[in-house]
Amino acid sequence: MVTRAGGALAVTEEPFGSIDGSEIRRFTLANSRGMQVRILNYGGIVQAIEFPDRSGQSANVVLGFRTLEEYRAFNPAPNVANPDGAGVYFGALIGRYANPLADGRFRLGQEAFKVPMNSEWHALHGGAVGFDQKVWKATAVRSDASVGVRLSYLSPAGEMGFPGALEVAATYTVDEANRLALTFHAVSDAPTVLNLTNHIYWNLAGEGSGSVYSQLLQINADGYTPVTSREVPTGEIAPVRGTPFDFTALTAIGERISMADEQLQIGHGYDHNWTLRQTDPPSLVVAARSVDPGSGRALTLHTTQPGLQFYSGNLLQGTLIGYGGGIYRQGDGFALEAQHYPDSPNHPGFPSTLLNPGEEYSHTVTFELGIVA
Repeated sequence: MVTRAGGALAVTEEPFGSIDGSEIRRFTLANSRGMQVRILNYGGIVQAIEFPDRSGQSANVVLGFRTLEEYRAFNPAPNVANPDGAGVYFGALIGRYANPLADGRFRLGQEAFKVPMNSEWHALHGGAVGFDQKVWKATAVRSDASVGVRLSYLSPAGEMGFPGALEVAATYTVDEANRLALTFHAVSDAPTVLNLTNHIYWNLAGEGSGSVYSQLLQINADGYTPVTSREVPTGEIAPVRGTPFDFTALTAIGERISMADEQLQIGHGYDHNWTLRQTDPPSLVVAARSVDPGSGRALTLHTTQPGLQFYSGNLLQGTLIGYGGGIYRQGDGFALEAQHYPDSPNHPGFPSTLLNPGEEYSHTVTFELGIVA
C-alpha cells in the first residue's frame, strides 16, 4: 500500500513477519530527493536510511539487520530468556528509561521501585524487556509537508517495575528538507519517571564501510556527566574544555579516543551524556552536527531535550552481520541519543524526569541530512 502527500512524498507499508500472532509491518518513508527511511513497528526500529552522497550515489547510513529474527535475537541486552542478546539496540525506541538506572532502583517520595537488571550494575534502557522489544500499533500519517508513521503503545502499570499505566506515542515523519523527525508524547495515570529516546547508529560513509573515527562531530555542550567505574553518573557535571570530551568544534571522532583518560577507559571509548546548551523553557536547539569528509554527507540533530548520549560503538565486536552483509566491528557506527540525563531519579541536581497525572511528556528530535562540498 502506498500513501502519498504533496509532490513525491510517499509512505509504503508491507508485512515483515509476525510475533506471537501479531503482524510486524515495515513502513518506507520517501521524499523526492533520494531519502528513504524504513521503520518497523517492532521496537519502533529505524532499519535503514538511504541517502545520496555528493556524487549522487545512495547508501544506507545507519546500522541494522536484514531480518526480524536477527533483531529479536541480538538487539536486546542478554537476559534469562535471551542469553545470546548482543545489547546493541540498533535503531530502536528506548523506554521507559533511557540509559542506566543504578542498581535498577529509584524512589518516588517514600516509595521505592525496582527495575529488573539487564547489566551487571544497572537496569539499562528500561530493563530486561523494554520498548525496543514491543510490538507497537502503527498507522501511516501524511500532510502536505510530510509523510510518516505514528506508533503507539500502552505500557501497563508495573511493567518492568515502573509505576503508572503509560500511554505513549512516537511519530516519525520525513519531509522534503531531508529531515527525519521523531516526536514523543506520553501520559501516565500515576506518578512515574520517564526518559525516552531513539538508538540509531550512524555511519555517514555507509553502514558496513568501516570505522567512523575519521568522521567529524560537533556537540553543542560545555559539560558532560562523568561516570563511576560502574558506568553510572557520579552526579557531577564536568567541563569538557581541555578534555577528550571537547567537541565544541568539529573534531574527528577518533582523534582523542585512544588517549589515556579514565573516563574513556571506563566506557571503552565514548559512552557518556553531554549537557546541552538548552533554553529555558526548552526549545528545538541544535544539539550536534556530524560530517563525513569522504562522502560529503552531513547530519544535524535538533532536540528539545537537555542531554545527548554520544556512543562510539565501542562494544561492536565483529560478531554481528549487518544489513548490507558486512561484519560490524568496534567503531563502525555512532549513536546520538537525545534524552534527559541518565540515572536522573537518583541525582536531585539533574533535570527531573518525573511525570505526574495530568501532565504530558513531549519531546522532539530531528535528524537532518545534507551534503557539504
